[in-house]
Amino acid sequence: MDKFIEHLDTADDVDYQSNQKKLLTLPNSRTLTTSIRATAQVFEDPKSIALLSRIQQIAPSDANVLIIGETGTGKELIARHVHALSNRKGKPFVAVNCGAFSETLVESELFGHEKGAFTGAFVAKAGWFEAANGGTLFLDEIGDLPLSIQVKLLRVLQEREVVRLGARKSTPIDVRLVAATNVRLEEAVQASNFREDLFYRLRVAHLELPTLRNRPGDILPLAEYFVGEYTRRLGYAEISLDDSAKQKLLQHSWPGNIRELENVIHHSLLICRNNLVRSEDLHLSSISLHRPKQEYTQHAGGHAPDLLEDALQQLFESGKAQLYDYVEDALVRAAYQHCHHNQVQTAKLLGLSRNVLRAKLIKMGAINALK
Repeated sequence: MDKFIEHLDTADDVDYQSNQKKLLTLPNSRTLTTSIRATAQVFEDPKSIALLSRIQQIAPSDANVLIIGETGTGKELIARHVHALSNRKGKPFVAVNCGAFSETLVESELFGHEKGAFTGAFVAKAGWFEAANGGTLFLDEIGDLPLSIQVKLLRVLQEREVVRLGARKSTPIDVRLVAATNVRLEEAVQASNFREDLFYRLRVAHLELPTLRNRPGDILPLAEYFVGEYTRRLGYAEISLDDSAKQKLLQHSWPGNIRELENVIHHSLLICRNNLVRSEDLHLSSISLHRPKQEYTQHAGGHAPDLLEDALQQLFESGKAQLYDYVEDALVRAAYQHCHHNQVQTAKLLGLSRNVLRAKLIKMGAINALK
């Protein structure tokens, strides 16, 4: 299958080929075999085509961009594409995961520090903003930034200058900020875990990435790309997917999105026979975001939406006070129990940041505030 490929290395020009399909890949995707990031993105499904059109509309401006999407949906790829289509193309693109640093370290990494600013600061160091000067700074998992850092980030965005730790003067910067999150920041704002003024400053333009299960037209093009990519990496002869494999790929819910699909294809090529991937070669995750309708019908006598509506109607008729808080607490408790009291997994299941979830669990008395 012919495809239109863009290698979004900011040092290189984007390569255009006419009458071909669109595929984005990370410039160093071959080194990311253990990364949770999506290493490729296609635009075949109508929802993806609509997303691409919106990217092309907002990319040329210098407006801050907030990208919203589940883990593995390709948020960094989209951020790089925004950069590649902007007037900052050819300038630095700096990608940073905000959740990978402690509160004490993230300030130094973000804004830089002077020599002697703290124990171990033997030399002065520029922060991410200075490193991205003239270009684009991509902050992934922006919802994980501590409130104290959010205040300073807001000031940098307003004043367009940074002050290194230990410095007495500011440094002017010209940076376009693209932030990403896999949680609902509105919930974090309501829980007082994310600043409302920063939220609106980041959300000048926003892009919502559909999950892979919600853009089925992209599944097979992505699968075929990964088959070709790993065939080359492994030094195999040409390998293809049979019809049963394609059908199985289309029926899966893909809770891990593009990254899960890549891993499934990689594994299938290791075990398939006769240069053909069959359905039995596809070892899919047993994790499911939603139980199949057939399972609800079989075990509960109805479909999931119907069961939920029936339960809500009973609650409405019960006259229970503070119904919203009751339903929210019940949902959080059930999810927390379902995830065996794992806060990270519970937060991911509910689409919340861990800070928001923790605040709710403490308020409910499910955990101790000192833990």
